[in-house]
Amino acid sequence: MVMTPRQRKLALTAHVTASAGWLGAVAVFLALAVAGLTGQDAQTARSAYVAMDLIGWFVIVPLCFASLLTGVVSSLGTTWGLLRYYWVVVKLVITVLSTVVLLVHMQPVRHIAGVAAGADWSGGELEGLRTQLVIQSGAAVLVLLVATALSVYKPQGRTRYGLRKQHAQRTASQVTGATAPARARENTTAP
Repeated sequence: MVMTPRQRKLALTAHVTASAGWLGAVAVFLALAVAGLTGQDAQTARSAYVAMDLIGWFVIVPLCFASLLTGVVSSLGTTWGLLRYYWVVVKLVITVLSTVVLLVHMQPVRHIAGVAAGADWSGGELEGLRTQLVIQSGAAVLVLLVATALSVYKPQGRTRYGLRKQHAQRTASQVTGATAPARARENTTAP
């Protein structure tokens, strides 16, 4: 699939927007997890966990899938390719694993939000799970920062597939380049 320059810019804009939004939403999620764990009154903790559930399902999960989809589309439509460079493959693996972990992680978030919304929430319940949410959210921010750094620095190194594609392109351009003058001579000579 070859994209026009305008399509590439649109795909890249969509990918950067989704990825930056995902990172920002996870940072907000982390702030709420810290507020829920360290908040001095039950109402603060209750509000934080209910908000985390909403942000998780209606902001983070959609942005996660949007980042994955737009990243695949962008890579397929550019010379970077999906499997040609190690940095793209690593970023793809990070994104897929982060998506799976996020979906698993959202189940405890849903549980704690349900408990926090209950009438008998005092703010001291589920301390282990509340601490886990802070740790996992912090780890998610770090992982997304690594993916961002890979996008910016683009460490060199082609995969085996990328090397084969590069070799095939060189061979094709050499064959095309060598036969082009012969074809030009054939077209200019009169019978």
